[in-house]
Amino acid sequence: MRMYDIIAKKRDGGALTDREIDFFVQNYTSGVIPDYQASALMMAIYLRGMNARETARLTAAMARSGDMVDLSAIAGVKADKHSTGGVGDKTTLVVAPIVAACGVKMAKMSGRGLGHTGGTLDKIESVPGARVDLTEQQFFDQVRRIGLAVIGQTGNLAPADRKLYALRDVTATVSSIPLIASSIMSKKLAAGADCILLDVKTGSGAFMKTLEDSIALARAMVDIGEHNGRRTAALITNMDCPLGYAIGNSLEVAEAVRTLQGRGPADLTDLCRALAAGLLMLAGKGDAAACRVLAEQAVATGAAHTKLREMICAQGGGAQYIDDPGLLPQARCSRPVLARQDGYLAAMDSEAVGTAAVLLGAGRETKDASIDPAAGIVLAKKTGDAVHAGEVLATLYASETGLFEAAEAQFCQALRFADAPRPPQPLVYARVDRDGVTMLTP
Repeated sequence: MRMYDIIAKKRDGGALTDREIDFFVQNYTSGVIPDYQASALMMAIYLRGMNARETARLTAAMARSGDMVDLSAIAGVKADKHSTGGVGDKTTLVVAPIVAACGVKMAKMSGRGLGHTGGTLDKIESVPGARVDLTEQQFFDQVRRIGLAVIGQTGNLAPADRKLYALRDVTATVSSIPLIASSIMSKKLAAGADCILLDVKTGSGAFMKTLEDSIALARAMVDIGEHNGRRTAALITNMDCPLGYAIGNSLEVAEAVRTLQGRGPADLTDLCRALAAGLLMLAGKGDAAACRVLAEQAVATGAAHTKLREMICAQGGGAQYIDDPGLLPQARCSRPVLARQDGYLAAMDSEAVGTAAVLLGAGRETKDASIDPAAGIVLAKKTGDAVHAGEVLATLYASETGLFEAAEAQFCQALRFADAPRPPQPLVYARVDRDGVTMLTP
């Protein structure tokens, strides 16, 4: 078998066989196939696409390129969730404790933030003492004991994905649905969960800007999961406005804690209940209505808050930070951003707001950059709100005042005002599962 022939076949629109896909992944991961040939195949896939079988096989081969976590030694259903990334997206810190409180094991390996999105691991590490570098045995023991652990990827998980993503990043082949789907799902398959719920963001702060593209990506990922024996579903959710009011690591932890205490913002609360109910459905806990009731009860009784507290303590953090989020790290400096006109906030470019938070130190622009756990933005106004000149739109937080000027300019560029209110936008657009796409809004 020759790599030349595989490239030519895909270039001409042919469907690759399972054997050809396995040959490519195995030999590229081991270094036998050079970058220039892998780049040619990535471009051919970008231009010609892949069918559902090809995409599922590529994903499985990438997952098998390294360690495959076997969670079968842990009793019960093991669940996982994944978000495609959004500004203010602290849903894992709310959803995972809710699901665990309802008796479903949450064994989650998560990632760090890069660019305008925040990573769950960075949020957890903003709690003093909390760590995410558990060994595999510590991870298993914690899931058995309390039903919940969120850690960084362990071992050699999906090395083919790491190599291919780095290559795609410099060859203009990132925005291919089969390649995006296989990248995300290879890590999910390797992590070993029985069921996977995907939160696919759409809008200005999402990787997929249109509803059509977001649904196409969700369908591809659900097909991959189901093809590989994992119960998989996706919700298409709105990222035209940051989720909640807090953007930044310790700020988002505090908002997640308040949400588990029943005092969170409406959009974050509603989305987390929808995601938790979706995971509980996949885990066999009942239909949509029954699972939503279970999720609501887990918050109302305090059981979900207790689960987050148990997880943070088990991973080295102090319980006092979950009992009283006001004790979390605080920024040394703050600056309010004031409205310059009357009107209504008609639009907020979430990606630009996220970039403003990065300028304050809340995110990283390169993988090796450090972050300030207390930096970020707390919104006072969101899309649709009435605004009067002189009112506070948001408060910026940073370690030094010199960071404010560029961040404030970036934040203000993200805002659009109008004379009339914008109609409310849906929070969840659609559900995608093995039965197809169900639109949840008119």
